[in-house]
Amino acid sequence: MAKVYSCLDKIPKGEASDWITDGCLVLEGGAFRGLYTQGFLDALMKHDINMSCVIGVSAGALSGMNYVSGQIGRSARINLGFRHDSRYIGAKALAHSRSILDIGFLTEERGVLEPFDMESFKDRKQRFIAVATNCNTGKATCFEKGRSKNVIEGVRASASMPFISPMVWIDGVPYLDGGCACKIPYMWALQNHFEKIVVLRTREITYRKPDKISKSAFRFYGSRKEFAKKLAISNKAYNHQCDELERLHMKGRLLQITPSAKVTVSRLEGDMEKLGNLYWLGYRDGVENVKRILDYLES
Repeated sequence: MAKVYSCLDKIPKGEASDWITDGCLVLEGGAFRGLYTQGFLDALMKHDINMSCVIGVSAGALSGMNYVSGQIGRSARINLGFRHDSRYIGAKALAHSRSILDIGFLTEERGVLEPFDMESFKDRKQRFIAVATNCNTGKATCFEKGRSKNVIEGVRASASMPFISPMVWIDGVPYLDGGCACKIPYMWALQNHFEKIVVLRTREITYRKPDKISKSAFRFYGSRKEFAKKLAISNKAYNHQCDELERLHMKGRLLQITPSAKVTVSRLEGDMEKLGNLYWLGYRDGVENVKRILDYLES
């Protein structure tokens, strides 16, 4: 199996323009299915659609962070170039971060990565929110650029998967994947009175998770009862969100965009060509939806 995507050099490069478009962009997670999101966001940046507010969960937070920094192609180049680097996923990641998946490899410069442009991230006039789950209460917590002093740690917490990642402690509070409490944070956008909301999904519109309670949640996190309860029913909550999003989309309250083809990539997918193809599916869908998004935002 190839360790690097064969067309890595074809991933677009550049910096996003300073043009800001009013509206809130909501990004679903999905681990390596986030390559769909990364392709879509690169297409948006190429077409000068830089939305004024971005909220993401898990892989959506990681992708959104690079969207707000304006670094076209960075997310994809890291994931398609380093998926099989053991410092990212594997033995060295475990040694460095006590997890087989080291999210810090994406947010820090380790000598080989394309540096994250923190200055641009901070300076660009876009709100950015990463959603993590408080492991004491089981509730979603928002870390916002400019308002939370630990927003990058909030991103790391948001993308730290339960069962395989250690909790991320921020100001004495343990956090894990935002998807444990809220997999698609569209309600935040509604509650904050955004008139224009674009929700970008990483699963096709018909997809639903197995609607069952996770007993593993109680085995792993039994000492944190509220968190275990929320994690155990997260699939059911996700399916409810999917149904509600369809209703809100049909009413015109928000614009939901889903992949145009079935997504078969797994959370920790290792097939680099599949991952590369998913990126390009996202990029093509992004290009094809530019007019649709602009028409919606300007209506």
